[in-house]
Amino acid sequence: MSPNEILALLMFFGFIVSVFTGYPIAWLLGGLSILFTALAIILEVDFHVPVGVDWSYTSLTIDRVWNVMENWVMVALPMFIFMGLLLDRSGIAGRLMTSFAKLLGPVRGGLAITVTLIGLLLAATTGIIGASVVLLALLGLPVMMKEGYDTSLAAGTVCAVGTLGILIPPSIMLVLMADRMAMSVGDLFLGAVFPGALLGGLYVTYILVYGFLKPEHAPATQREPIDLKVVWELFMAIVPAAFLILAVLGSIFFGLATPTEAAGVGAAGALLLAALNRSAEHVRVARGII
Repeated sequence: MSPNEILALLMFFGFIVSVFTGYPIAWLLGGLSILFTALAIILEVDFHVPVGVDWSYTSLTIDRVWNVMENWVMVALPMFIFMGLLLDRSGIAGRLMTSFAKLLGPVRGGLAITVTLIGLLLAATTGIIGASVVLLALLGLPVMMKEGYDTSLAAGTVCAVGTLGILIPPSIMLVLMADRMAMSVGDLFLGAVFPGALLGGLYVTYILVYGFLKPEHAPATQREPIDLKVVWELFMAIVPAAFLILAVLGSIFFGLATPTEAAGVGAAGALLLAALNRSAEHVRVARGII
């Protein structure tokens, strides 16, 4: 095994171990990069180990960073991340959880289906796996466990649905892949919509079948009758997220905006929705509704 391969394996295992320390991933990646670069230079320059990393090779990092900064497609990444995090903190997902749970309560596995549908909407608005998994775990996992759901089904639903954020547009991974492969971001987004929706539909189908075969593991939880008020609340909870998805993806698919411009539209829309949702919450508190 060559010295390069040994260093690569050590870096990989070092990252896996350091993840469990709880430090932010960005700091871990940066710190390990600096540490192993210094180690490689010492081995190459001082001990004459054929690693292939010296000061001249390391200086290419500056050109690499500058090339990334000049790439306008990459500007979409922080705006998509901002859009997703803002939606997570605005309370829109919480309203969706409550509204879907009321509507799907009579269905066996209704809470798991609710988590799946919210995960699909979050994936289409955030593009971030970490944010989706954490939010779904905080919103859905305690409720499912309280209602007597099987632990494997509850945890598996959250983990499986949360990963849809890497596939369903606007996916951060697809933006990076388009840059590396010199492909159109819009084409990748368009090609990933159907597989992502199909996978979400298969998740829902599996939960329905599982609830039918093992009703004690996915019980129905409805305690209130379904009326037009429940349907209206669900509609009003879906509209903001659907509007944002249409504004971002629709502008890309119909050629009205580039991915970078659409990311700006999405960030501005998420900011507006968060402000409106916060104002609405204050109004409900003032009226004594909550």
